[in-house]
Amino acid sequence: MSYDKQYRIFAPCPLGVESLLLTEIGSLGGAEVNASPALVTARGDLALAYRLCLWSRLSSRLMLRLHDWPATETQTLYEAMRAFPFEEHLTASQTVAFDVTLTGAVKSQKGQNSQYLARLAKDGLADRFRERFGCRPSVDTERPDIRFHLHWDGANASLNLDLAGPLHQRGYRLAAGDAPMKENLAAAVTLLAGCDRDFPAVVLDPCCGSGTILIEAAMIASDVAPGLSRRFHGFTAWKKHRADIWDELVAEAVRRKTEGDEKAWPLFFGFDADAKAVAAARKNIARAGLAGRIVVRQAQLAHLENPCPDKTGLIVGNLPYGERLGEEEFIAYLYRALGRVAQNRFSGWRLAALIAKAELTDSFGMAWQKKLPLYNGAIPCRLLVGTAQAPASFRWPIEKAGDDNDFAGRLRKNLVKMLAWAEKQGVSCFRVYDRDLPDYNFSLDLYEKWALLNEYAPPAAIDAKEAETRLSLAKKIIRQTLSLRSDRLFIRRRQKQKGKAQYQRISGKKASQDERPKYREVREGNCRLLINLSDYLDTGLFLDHRPLRLRLGREASGKRFLNLFAYSGAATVHTAMGGAATTTSVDLSEKYLAWAKMNLVTNGFSLAGHRFIAADCRAWLHEDDGLYDLILLDPPTFANTKKKGLVFDIQRDHTSLLDLAMRRLAPDGVLYFSTNFRGFVLDEKSAERFMMRDITKETIPYDFARNPKIHQVWQARR
Repeated sequence: MSYDKQYRIFAPCPLGVESLLLTEIGSLGGAEVNASPALVTARGDLALAYRLCLWSRLSSRLMLRLHDWPATETQTLYEAMRAFPFEEHLTASQTVAFDVTLTGAVKSQKGQNSQYLARLAKDGLADRFRERFGCRPSVDTERPDIRFHLHWDGANASLNLDLAGPLHQRGYRLAAGDAPMKENLAAAVTLLAGCDRDFPAVVLDPCCGSGTILIEAAMIASDVAPGLSRRFHGFTAWKKHRADIWDELVAEAVRRKTEGDEKAWPLFFGFDADAKAVAAARKNIARAGLAGRIVVRQAQLAHLENPCPDKTGLIVGNLPYGERLGEEEFIAYLYRALGRVAQNRFSGWRLAALIAKAELTDSFGMAWQKKLPLYNGAIPCRLLVGTAQAPASFRWPIEKAGDDNDFAGRLRKNLVKMLAWAEKQGVSCFRVYDRDLPDYNFSLDLYEKWALLNEYAPPAAIDAKEAETRLSLAKKIIRQTLSLRSDRLFIRRRQKQKGKAQYQRISGKKASQDERPKYREVREGNCRLLINLSDYLDTGLFLDHRPLRLRLGREASGKRFLNLFAYSGAATVHTAMGGAATTTSVDLSEKYLAWAKMNLVTNGFSLAGHRFIAADCRAWLHEDDGLYDLILLDPPTFANTKKKGLVFDIQRDHTSLLDLAMRRLAPDGVLYFSTNFRGFVLDEKSAERFMMRDITKETIPYDFARNPKIHQVWQARR
């Protein structure tokens, strides 16, 4: 199909998409195709222009050049409009609109603005029509019959016909999520992710929002023309419109769509944590005629499983950007969660992630084959494309230390036993030495590939220099035995703390604004938790409470969970992973609540449905009127906050604290009360009143068998 008259065609597009669009226009028959930032130009006949309106997935608009001329003054623009034969393109009874783009030096000139020039162009057209016909077209800036586009750079001007209107508006998307992506950018992301070649067997969007990427991918896979379902094209009211050409192209597109429907389809899956987004996606999918072709479900990233373990495919998504203040750190941990999920559950799949912060590229923990700059509107983004590979497993070696003594022998013996136990039980963070020898008064904990040596203050009878010498020897033996790099062995000096000392930085100095705590990620059960081995006395994860946290996770399904004195929120994560309906974490420390939030996000949870309350637990319990099915009450032994004048003593205050907490326990609910105060004695009346059962033995883990009094735990019911 060829027609003699040739036009210059201009196709704006998102920044970063130019090379794709250049290839697309060339494949559709364009000649003299050239690209410049956010624009591709071509030469072709009217059939090419219509074909682009129907088939271009990447153009934002399509402009047909009608006239260009030298113009250095605004009056020249008016005169050119008055002289141009608009009557060849529309009638006086139609509606019209002018869009104006200013570039070059004129863009910043005082007194020059697009609205003024649009009025000037409209006046030139109106005066011409009035002079010839006594009437003029009306202006409709929203939905005109004909839209013209005037471009002026101060030296030259051009007049173009907007052939189609916004091409990204395919006609299927009426419902949108919180951060919608335009359809042509979604198509570009899909193509850049690899769908321009061999289409993957499965496409999965873990943060699908309103479903745009999945719909565009399905249209590419099934050879559906993106303009086929559009209800409006700007050329239909144009006097030079050739309906015969358009109808022939539409018939071809319908035929190709029918053929695409009949061939084997890839599988498409979308997931989102937001129920409203899922509802919007389903509506859009139905409007696109793809109901039954794309499966969309509400699900947290934490619970995302491979729907097709026998296939490999593509994970692609426009991920949350974290544009709001304070969200950036959480977004980094969400990206880490997606990278881990991809590597552990989708090994061999391609992952394509559109992000807005280039500095978070390494957060995924993946090697990227492509890092492509794109723009989502005015937001600079980066499309990361790589292949997920299952992570290498880590195992501790046991070597013979060069300095062989009693401690070296005991450490090797313990390691043989504890490493075998840990591997069998799937435990990666555990204690391997617990003050076994009086002369070596410390404990050694392993946190995946890191080790923490807790040194306890030596008895007064032990010379301080001698104790320091033994500690230095022990560190050397530990590094030799575990083939441990020095930067993976951390030392803590344990002694009685006063007030808030245990919460202060080890250095004793206040952190600067730019100095952030150094978190490391470890596994516990099916959860990932952030620990801090370098900044604070406590790591954020009490290893002796592992069995209790796992127990809470097993009992959490469908429950409303309340975590009092929530600390870093490890128990909250376990219950969320176990399917808790809601979680509420209460702690006086904003720092710990931020840690708890990061722990949740690290596992792939959105914060919706999870409350974090910075308050004194006793005061909050007085005010709260909610009911909870599962409660963890794990208060400190003693707390004294000068700022708020609050003093808490576990022995003195536990009776009133238990009474307040039990008021919030739902019928048939369970409360777990725990303390690490060795001298603690439970009030007998409370024990009887709340049917409290001592379950301490059930909660002491194997690696703490030498220290059975490290904590006490009771189960309480109403």
